[in-house]
Amino acid sequence: MPSKIFSNYIDGAWVEGGSSIANRSPANVEDVVGHYTQADAHQVDQAIAAATAAQVIWARSGLEERYQVLMAIGNELIARKAELGEQLSREEGKTLAEGVGEVYRSGQFFHYYAAEVLRQMGETADSVRPGVEIEVRREPVGVVAIITPWNFPMATAAWKIAPALAFGNAVVFKPANAVPASAWALTEIVARQALPAGTFNLVMGSGAEVGERLIHSTGINALSFTGSVETGRRVAAATAANFVRCQLEMGSKNALVVLDDADLPLAVECAVNGAFFGTGQKCTASSRLIVTEGIHDRFVEALVERIGQLKVGHPLREGVQIGPVIDERQLAQNLRYIEEAKAEGARLVCGGERIEEEHEGFYMRPALFVDTRNDMRINRDEVFGPIACVIKARDYEEALAILNDTRFGLTAGIMTQSLKHASDFKRRANTGCVMVNLPTAGTDYHVPFGGRKDSSFGPREQGQYARDFYTVVKTVYVRP
Repeated sequence: MPSKIFSNYIDGAWVEGGSSIANRSPANVEDVVGHYTQADAHQVDQAIAAATAAQVIWARSGLEERYQVLMAIGNELIARKAELGEQLSREEGKTLAEGVGEVYRSGQFFHYYAAEVLRQMGETADSVRPGVEIEVRREPVGVVAIITPWNFPMATAAWKIAPALAFGNAVVFKPANAVPASAWALTEIVARQALPAGTFNLVMGSGAEVGERLIHSTGINALSFTGSVETGRRVAAATAANFVRCQLEMGSKNALVVLDDADLPLAVECAVNGAFFGTGQKCTASSRLIVTEGIHDRFVEALVERIGQLKVGHPLREGVQIGPVIDERQLAQNLRYIEEAKAEGARLVCGGERIEEEHEGFYMRPALFVDTRNDMRINRDEVFGPIACVIKARDYEEALAILNDTRFGLTAGIMTQSLKHASDFKRRANTGCVMVNLPTAGTDYHVPFGGRKDSSFGPREQGQYARDFYTVVKTVYVRP
């Protein structure tokens, strides 16, 4: 038996479940980050009941009280960014710099929504009826279930939890079972704040038990989910049956267009950053590189050279730029896609093989394919690994058509020095986010985030737009 099991947090108390799992680092499977308890369906129901009772109290709290709570959470996250960033890197596999940066960004989310607490202002209007005044108010939606993925174990949780609390809701939080340590660390910080017991609850466990219980619950008022399209469809169907408000962030197959007039060194750096940093395990990763004929050969040559310079290894080791993928299953899936792409006629020009490190982990060399078509499976599916494919296009119009020919629509980027093409691209790229001369991966915390088509469903996340999901509108008529 492990010496310590990290517990769930329900109704203001740390509670053990019926079993536990070992959280092993993908960089070294012998490195056990910790043992984390697993909730059962009954504990999920307890958490929802506790949240229901606490939300009424929290919704009546003063603005200054909420502000102080969120600021304190943000302050501690930023103060502990080195410690928690290292833990995040151990459990998820991203580099230490990326882990520390994610924790810091998580603190910024809480700071931003602390300020949003004080910016909650209603509207007034004159009635069409004489002597009647109208007030439009925003009130908490109620109990919010939050289900987060493994690739950003703290940041994704923060950008959902912070607005939920800021607008007076109670939270039941289920993190991905692959990354419980970051979720537990965040919960431990939240648990020390002046919140009514039950306002925030952590239920760690499998999607099959804990996740399913949450999405089918009639006790929640809203559910925010980030994960795969397939799971998102089931979440949407389950919540719709109970008239539960739903917000989904799902898959992507983002493209970076490189035009003939692009700054070549900048285009290469943006492609490397977007496609391979974070081990390619970002929903905003640019796995399709659509390159026009005039620059294609020079771009590929420079990109292959730059990929060869990337250092793959243990994420805590100095100088490492690419860590392992999340687990054995993901690595096996990535390698299968490599073989399938070859079978379809794509030409692998570098990488794509498993790397053996000093300790057993799930490492692979970043892969680049050329001579690919947009109808190949490698360019249709979200692979979620350090694999990029170059698609040659005749000109800007064909590049744009290829970019939009996908069921996804999260981010899109263009590398060009043409104001005409950049302006046109901003309007015609069918995505929720557009980047000009920037990597497709990388967004700010104070503006809306989300996509189109199969990438997103429901109100946007982040910035002031988050209030559309976490609040309900009430119209008040008054005859003085």
